[in-house]
Amino acid sequence: MNPEAVPSADELRAAATVVALPMRVRFRGITVREALLLRGPAGWGEFAPFPEYGDVEAAAWLRSAIESAWEGPPAPRRSSIPVNATVPAVGAEQVPEILARFPGARTAKVKVAEKGQSLSDDLARVAAVREHVDHVRVDANGGWTVGEAVRALTALTEDAPLQYAEQPCATVDELVELRNRLAERGTGVPIAADESIRRADDPLRVVRAGAADVAVVKVAPLGGMRALVALAEELAGYGAKVVVSSALDTAVGIGAGLSAAAALPELDLACGLGTGGLLAEDVATPRAMVGGVLDVAAVTPDPDRLAGLAASPERTSWWLDRLDRCRAFL
Repeated sequence: MNPEAVPSADELRAAATVVALPMRVRFRGITVREALLLRGPAGWGEFAPFPEYGDVEAAAWLRSAIESAWEGPPAPRRSSIPVNATVPAVGAEQVPEILARFPGARTAKVKVAEKGQSLSDDLARVAAVREHVDHVRVDANGGWTVGEAVRALTALTEDAPLQYAEQPCATVDELVELRNRLAERGTGVPIAADESIRRADDPLRVVRAGAADVAVVKVAPLGGMRALVALAEELAGYGAKVVVSSALDTAVGIGAGLSAAAALPELDLACGLGTGGLLAEDVATPRAMVGGVLDVAAVTPDPDRLAGLAASPERTSWWLDRLDRCRAFL
């Protein structure tokens, strides 16, 4: 981003509102999702990198928020986006309740490899999801070794296929080895990369290495909607399909994800933009999912919701200080 195009620190602080959103279930180890929202001349943007991210990495999230609030979305090619359900690492008995929050969704992403749980827990959860949807994806967040991934994916596909396994191992080299070992066993599981793209200095390395069939891309970590669209076009050149996903976003962040997906030249797979159902409260009226699809539309937070969900003064100060630090890297 051109430094001259970056709003001043005072402008950003004046445009900022910090919220704390309670969640329905624990996800990524948290039960409250905090976010800093920016109101600019083109609308609203969201700055919500997870607390453990350093300032350099988090600066991309700020770049994305500024794009949304000061520039607005790119030109759309479609007005609605198919969306997958997201199933956290809950017990199998909770699956119907979770899926009910995603009416009409025919694809579900299921969290697996949760610390403190076993492969049998994953198998039970995936089996319960398969009773309700046509297509199942699993997401291990890099939690398996290559050997563990081979065993788990072999077991998970014994009765039915997986649409893909998202980030089954942490590194690009491990993903390459895993694909080779699965091919040797005749286990056909497409591999998707998430962290190997959004947290990489070179987001194309994973596809250049032949380590992934699908790229899971997120607006904020990549620095904005236009950056995502440009990367998707490059990924397509390597034969990789793209899934636009969220980073446990508020309604504002989900809106940016939908706008990015709407601007893609091709969109073959359901997107992971239905995570608003994981929040017990949000800053705007939740989008109604109909037939597994969400409409693309601008999001304006409700003033009463913003007031009711305001973060504590201490947490607000923490986020404003982070805002200042990250701005210095733009």
